[in-house]
Amino acid sequence: MPADSRPNAPSGDIAPSRYPGERLGLPESGQHSVARLGRRLGALTVDWIIAMLVSAMFFNADAWANMLVFAVLQIVFLPTIGASIGHRVFGLRLIRVTGGWAGVWRPIVRTALLVIVVPALVWDSDQRGFHDKVAGTVLIRG
Repeated sequence: MPADSRPNAPSGDIAPSRYPGERLGLPESGQHSVARLGRRLGALTVDWIIAMLVSAMFFNADAWANMLVFAVLQIVFLPTIGASIGHRVFGLRLIRVTGGWAGVWRPIVRTALLVIVVPALVWDSDQRGFHDKVAGTVLIRG
């Protein structure tokens, strides 16, 4: 009998998915599939470069200002256009796990966890960082 179908099976005893996003009902590849690492890193790089440029223009490239500008950009763009500038460049968008608009509080929680870095480094088999799991969001190919 498979581990995930046993009565009273421990919660951590779940069969692995065949591909990222399968347990979320998302396709394996193409539009609406879970964003992969390369696109995520590319989007993060674009967003960080934009934050550094804005910080250099207005705050003399202060490290704390970089982080603050990055967070503000995320909090402004995720709820309004469903993606950061970097996400748009790489064809990604943020949605709730159940589908649809992420709302306002989810991007704020996600960003707060993202700026402390560690939660973004802890992933599940659906390639969702802890920051996305807590916020109830998933980054998909748009």
